[in-house]
Amino acid sequence: MVDLSIIVLSYNTKDLLLKCLESIKNMERGTWNMEIIVVDNGSTDGTVEEMKKEKIKMKNDNLKLKIIENKENLGFAAGNNIGIRQAKGRYILLLNSDTVVFPNTLVSMYQYMNTHPEVGVATCRVEFPDGQLDPACHRGFPTPWASLTYFLGLERLFPKSKIFGRYHLGFLPMDKLHEIDSPTGAFYLVRQEIIDKVGFLDEDYFMYGEDLDWSYRIRQAGWKIMYYPYVKIIHLKKQSGRVGENPEVRKQATCHFYETMKIFYKKHYKAEYPGVVTVLILLAIEVKKRLDLLQHYIVL
Repeated sequence: MVDLSIIVLSYNTKDLLLKCLESIKNMERGTWNMEIIVVDNGSTDGTVEEMKKEKIKMKNDNLKLKIIENKENLGFAAGNNIGIRQAKGRYILLLNSDTVVFPNTLVSMYQYMNTHPEVGVATCRVEFPDGQLDPACHRGFPTPWASLTYFLGLERLFPKSKIFGRYHLGFLPMDKLHEIDSPTGAFYLVRQEIIDKVGFLDEDYFMYGEDLDWSYRIRQAGWKIMYYPYVKIIHLKKQSGRVGENPEVRKQATCHFYETMKIFYKKHYKAEYPGVVTVLILLAIEVKKRLDLLQHYIVL
């Protein structure tokens, strides 16, 4: 019986992936069994070849590493779903390849989930290399109001406000355990039994938003989603998706981000609003996308 399955999706992040796996090897180990599943999304940087070497090293450390090779980049949701389908653990951890796990993080999170059966999903504190909190680990659902206040900059002006700070729930204490709407997919610990009930990540999302969608469905099914700030990981943000390496990649990432917003709204909020409101919301998302592309000096 496997207790914890760690799924690490990688796309041309060989060096970062090796550092991530090294941090897992250096973690505190409990009496539970663990497997690591690396899903390669069609990398061209020698990731698969390096992972085959790493598999031998991990076997010597009594760690089980499985490698899944995709022939192309299937995106975050589809890539992780392939790993989830092969995972045998009672708990599934989605972990970005551009993260570093601290020695006590996994054992603490595992123990917390084991002693709190009402919790369906949990995340730890996720920090940038400079020690600042990655706000994506502490999300509210992107309702039209939360999204509007975020994109108008009102959350930045009033981060502790319950009215304007709902996008990242900044009014909640970041040093205390509490419920959130959704963590980031960079560290997403979920019970296997939940997946059996609510289904896999929605593959309509290629990049961004699939974690929010999953959390929405899990919350709707009655499970708690918890932020556990007593342990942490480091997140080298925007590395696992290779965002920022060239204008075309930035353009694709920006387009995916805003298309994700449209998909999420249509699936979860459209029925709550009149048709004219929906048209205005979708139009606003499209305008914001084009402005963002122009801001990054990308020709439409």
